[in-house]
Amino acid sequence: MKAARFHEVGGPEVLRIEDVPQPVPGAGQVRVRVAASAFNAADNGMRAGFLPIPVVLPHVPGYDVSGTVDAVGPDVTGLAVGDAVFGFLPMELDGGAAEFVVAPASVLTAAPTSIPLPDAAALPSVALTAWQALFDDGGLRAGQRVLIVGAGGVVGKYAVQLAKRAGVHVVATASPRSIDAVRAAGADEVVDHTATDLLAAVEDQVDVLLNLAPIEPDQFVALVGLVRDGGVVVSTTAWMAAPDDASRGVRSVTVFVLSNRDRLAELATLVDQGALTVEVTRRIPLTALPELHAEASEGRVSGKVIVLPA
Repeated sequence: MKAARFHEVGGPEVLRIEDVPQPVPGAGQVRVRVAASAFNAADNGMRAGFLPIPVVLPHVPGYDVSGTVDAVGPDVTGLAVGDAVFGFLPMELDGGAAEFVVAPASVLTAAPTSIPLPDAAALPSVALTAWQALFDDGGLRAGQRVLIVGAGGVVGKYAVQLAKRAGVHVVATASPRSIDAVRAAGADEVVDHTATDLLAAVEDQVDVLLNLAPIEPDQFVALVGLVRDGGVVVSTTAWMAAPDDASRGVRSVTVFVLSNRDRLAELATLVDQGALTVEVTRRIPLTALPELHAEASEGRVSGKVIVLPA
């Protein structure tokens, strides 16, 4: 089968399309004929060697995947050959940038039926990050207020949609190129962070501040003043500590996204109910993945790109 692999960490040139043996599922595993994998910034970080995920080389990237169960190993229940599935694979194992992938059955669930199966690969890790940040780590609930900094990105738009569905008042920051998309996702207030002082624009304090943007540390500290006493600061910027304010009971949490089959099943249901829109910006063939890694090495890849093995 064809797969994208790197045998050593380094620049995008270490990622190559190769012929490799088709994997065989072991106990508790299934083999999936890949419909698509999704590119994430962490794939670039792992290949480059600056993201400390303990992968075994050679490694196949692409931890978000969708496809059809092709073979079932021993001790697997709940999945059968022919099932359309999607999931967030363990990042240390081989991913879905290949024609087939072996995955723990425990991380896969039925894919949404209202969208093309390849597009389902765009959902798992980014939507799980938004859910975990808002509700699991932030404790957000109906009637509260959230400020989402960096809402124009993929995670941000999922966060806006999920928060609005939960009955939360959403204040979001965006640049001019993403303001319309953030508003369409359901934000109640959108602040153009390139032209407006956020501290002055947010008139009422929020219960949760979710930061998804690479902002300066002193700016981040200042934004904590927008959080009510007893509120929560949640951040996905793992390279920078999330500030708190213990004097007012404001705690901080940094999100490290976790695979969660039950949450994925809920997200799939929301997609099929029309309550959650899946974003796919580009679809590229597997053979173009090295070029996408080169693009990511030069700067941020905007939107969500899925990789088709055929």
